[in-house]
Amino acid sequence: MKQYCYGSTVFFLFLDFQFLMKKRHEQKLVVLSIALFLVFNVPFLLVFNSDGQLFGIPVFYFSIFSIWILSIVISYIVLKRHYE
Repeated sequence: MKQYCYGSTVFFLFLDFQFLMKKRHEQKLVVLSIALFLVFNVPFLLVFNSDGQLFGIPVFYFSIFSIWILSIVISYIVLKRHYE
């Protein structure tokens, strides 16, 4: 356990090897975050801005929520493999 002091606040960092993720799992989550940042940017979202509907839902909303659900599933898979 390390103690860091910043002003009047004291931070305790518990550095135990069982809590640290492997580098490849961290890298996968970083790549996922960067990909989501790029996908949820305006130029890419305008690709899905059409008047059509998919399963009764506008294509724009369906694409946003499907990308969001897909990112949650990918994050779950990465974190599940970390804890095995």
